[in-house]
Amino acid sequence: MTEVLVIGAAGKTGRAVTRALVERGVGVRAAVRPGSRSLIYGDRVRAVSVELVTGSGLEAAVAGVSAIYHLAPNVHPDEVLIATRVAESALRQGVSRFAYHSVLHPDDASMPHHLRKAQAERSIRARLESATILRPAAYLQNLEHAARQGRIEVPHSLDAPFTNVDLDDVAVVAARVLTEDGHEGATYDLAGAERMSVRDMAEVATDVLGRHVEAASMSLDDWMTGPGADQSEQARHDLVAMFRSYDHGGLVGDPSALRQMLGREPRTWRDVLA
Repeated sequence: MTEVLVIGAAGKTGRAVTRALVERGVGVRAAVRPGSRSLIYGDRVRAVSVELVTGSGLEAAVAGVSAIYHLAPNVHPDEVLIATRVAESALRQGVSRFAYHSVLHPDDASMPHHLRKAQAERSIRARLESATILRPAAYLQNLEHAARQGRIEVPHSLDAPFTNVDLDDVAVVAARVLTEDGHEGATYDLAGAERMSVRDMAEVATDVLGRHVEAASMSLDDWMTGPGADQSEQARHDLVAMFRSYDHGGLVGDPSALRQMLGREPRTWRDVLA
């Protein structure tokens, strides 16, 4: 094993995957945007500059690595093209161990960015049959900071069900498929074992933190002019579609694959808060 290339290494998922690889004694080539300064890594990690939209720096980043973890920027409109470009670079350079970070239920037509993940999966597999697909649920950590601040406010139903997953559990699975045999061509849904609504999560947080944590609903108009104001028009469109989908059915998956890959029970919301 030489180095594993982690694309999107400066984001929260990329950082978690990088940590998990380093903990296994693996060297990481961390692909980041040109000028990125958000890396805090140890001696086993080497940053390389890659511009995913144009492909600049990609061939050099892929050269000589033993495996690739590909994570696209969130709700990026060119996700399929980017994934195709990375897979073709891997194919040209003989890197057959490839893991793609997709999403739970990528074929859900109610969410445009999920469909782009599905298209990216197919494009990667058309070029690299051995690629492993990871389909994580929403992260428990997405709501952790809000819970600790005492108010979880979301632009969708407070009673929609979710099987949110611990980010570090996802990273452990990623590190395994990037360094172990037996996962070639596999697809793993990575869902947590708890089926909880935001209202449920606020109640658990109240108990764990020892102070009241409120669950509050935000209108889509308020989200558009507030947290969503800095997003592009396309990103707002995609995220509003996601929130409306959550209103109808949340985002729920089967925890069996995650449990099997971890060899233990997935970490819970209570675990993350505690």
